[in-house]
Parts: sequence; C-alpha cells; structure tokens
Amino acid sequence: MYTGTKPVAELAARAPRMPTLDVDALALPSVEILTVTYEVRADVNEAMLPAGLHPTIPPIVTFVVWRAETFSMAQVRIGCRSGMRPRAFLVSAVVDGDAGPPLAERWGFATRPGTVTLERSYDRLRATVDDTLDVEVVDPVPLRPNDIQWIANMNLADTPRGLRLVQVDADYEVYRAERGRPRLAAFDAAAWSEPLLEPVYPVVATFAVADITLPRLRYVCRPEELAFFATEPATGA
Repeated sequence: MYTGTKPVAELAARAPRMPTLDVDALALPSVEILTVTYEVRADVNEAMLPAGLHPTIPPIVTFVVWRAETFSMAQVRIGCRSGMRPRAFLVSAVVDGDAGPPLAERWGFATRPGTVTLERSYDRLRATVDDTLDVEVVDPVPLRPNDIQWIANMNLADTPRGLRLVQVDADYEVYRAERGRPRLAAFDAAAWSEPLLEPVYPVVATFAVADITLPRLRYVCRPEELAFFATEPATGA
C-alpha cells in the first residue's frame, strides 16, 4: 500500500494555528471558481504527502481560484486519498483581502497575502497570483451544474489536539458550470512551499459560479497514521 513519505516535521513549519475545532459554518454567495488539473511527476508524488495520505494514480495537482464578494483565494492542492475517499492535500494558499487569518484559524488554510486576479472573456478564463502562477481555461463549453465533482480539502493545521489533517468538505450549490482545455503558463513551485511539485501534463479545467458553504468541521486525522485508524470527530470527542 503506497503512502506518503514526507516527514511531518517538515510540513509542520507551514501549518497554521487553529485555536478551536468547534467553528460555525460560513456562507459565501456567488463565488467564481476556476479549477485547473495537471498530472505531476510520479516519481516524487509520495515525497510530497504525509504518511497518513495515499498518492493517487495518476498523481495530480489542482490549482483552485475562488473570487468571492470580499476576497479572492488561490490554492495549490495535491490529489490523494484519505482511507478510501478522494481528497486534496493543501500545499498552500494565497488570499487577496482580509480573509486570510479567519480562513487559517477556522479551517486550517495555510495562507499568505498576495494579489489574486481572475479574468473572464468569451473564449477563456485566466487566473494569476503575483508572479508565481498563471493558469487558463481555454475554449470553455457549458456543463450541467452537477457535472463537476468537488473534492474535500485535507488542511494540515496545529490544533488543540496537536498537528492534524483537517477535513474541509465545503458544500457547493452550482448555478453555472463550464469545462475547457487547461493551460499553465507559469508556476513557481518553491514559492508555493513545495519545490518537488512539477506539473507535466494537462488533464482538465473547469469554471463554475456557486454558493459555497465552508462547513462546521466533522473530522480530523493524525497526519502520520492511516485514516482507517487515525480519524477523529472534530467535536464531541
């Protein structure tokens, strides 16, 4: 059984502090969501994940950009499984606006401030993050609102129970959905805290407009053990 091999101590340096796991849900109306998926080098995939997560076959990275009413956020996530469930391990995130600290403290998003842009035209959508990321959806075509599969985050955070993978399974009510060809013009892996991350082949890109609800937390996992044995209720335990 393949599992991650990255030492948890190395990941802990970028884990945000969460003062509590008992958080209220947050509704984010009419969020524009750009998601670009690439395959990555298979020979280093295990070296980017902690032992509690399983690499996917093929190994993938997703670049996810949200433009909400009061902030924008870009995430870099590595595809994985937690137990049998498909998940996405958050490498790091950039927030444009004042939402960075609340997102870190309440849901474990490892954020830093930056400039996140999302541009739309009739034949493409483009997102940029400072000079570290430039991604596009080219020639988008309509999808049905339920055609996009949303994968929950596993965010590594320093919680009152110690270092934990925090499962953030946001709820999406989609009003518009499109799919197109992905194009990655620029990506600085070191600036996103994972120098080994090397996208090599485009898979798919989607765009959606949706109401997102960041949830009350349900589960956390110890990062050094398999989810079959290390999953805990976030509250009431």
